[in-house]
Amino acid sequence: MQGLSASPEVPHVSIIIPAFNEAQVIGRVLDEIEALGLDAEIIVVDDGSTDGTGDLLGSRASIRLIQHPYNIGNGAAIKTGIRAARGRVILMMDGDGQHQPADIPRLLEKLGRYDMVVGARTTASDAAMHRTLANRIYNAFASYIVDQRVEDLTSGFRALKGPIAKSFVYLLPNGFSYPTTLTIALFRAGYGVAYEPIVAPARKGRSKIRLLRDGIGFLLTILRIGTLFVPMKVFLPAAAALILPGGAYIIYRLVEAHRFSGFAGLLVIAGLVLFMMGLISEQIALLRMAQANQFTDTTER
Repeated sequence: MQGLSASPEVPHVSIIIPAFNEAQVIGRVLDEIEALGLDAEIIVVDDGSTDGTGDLLGSRASIRLIQHPYNIGNGAAIKTGIRAARGRVILMMDGDGQHQPADIPRLLEKLGRYDMVVGARTTASDAAMHRTLANRIYNAFASYIVDQRVEDLTSGFRALKGPIAKSFVYLLPNGFSYPTTLTIALFRAGYGVAYEPIVAPARKGRSKIRLLRDGIGFLLTILRIGTLFVPMKVFLPAAAALILPGGAYIIYRLVEAHRFSGFAGLLVIAGLVLFMMGLISEQIALLRMAQANQFTDTTER
């Protein structure tokens, strides 16, 4: 990876922008950010662009450009940016024009009371109907996992405190589901998460998200992070789906035919095994959370 050197002063905000073939629009996005006059460093991670994005950005002395040797993934670019960030606050946004720089001050202002503020897309945003429906399903599923209302699980426009972002970077996937991971991880770790309404205009160029592949990836990420942080939310319903019908059928067979059903007994045993696995996973998750909190506390000091 290649990067430009930066001034030694510690900025208040590190703005991280992953870029893959965004030569047509990213220049305008950067101009609008710089016009805000923030105490910020702008880190653009060129994720192996082939349209000259890196060459275009290389002439800008006002940004820190980091280049991946090839396309690794949107989440990988975010992780690279987080590791390189020096700001006390880290703000992530896309470089395709969907996230408006004018909304940045509102997210930063709200961050004072919370640990992470997410730009939640309103109904006025430009989005296809199938994507809106999918986001609602993701939001409902995530809300169940974290026991809090999740207004926009997949929004990549968010600001959070630097030490917290760095403590969770190891969890982030290389693909587009890093916002999902961050949201669930912070909620389950007990951090304060808030949502700020934004209007996202239509993106410039073709979307890089593939509906079926990335949609399944989002759901698997919710399950994976749910299993990491609150395993019983995943294991208990699965165990109940085996134990309850299996137990009911055993009782029915004993009463009606005075015979025991081996298959139903197998379902109950499998459900009990899942339940015990959930209990063990819950204890492991609690130990992991304690270690993560200790690391974050040490970093903040």
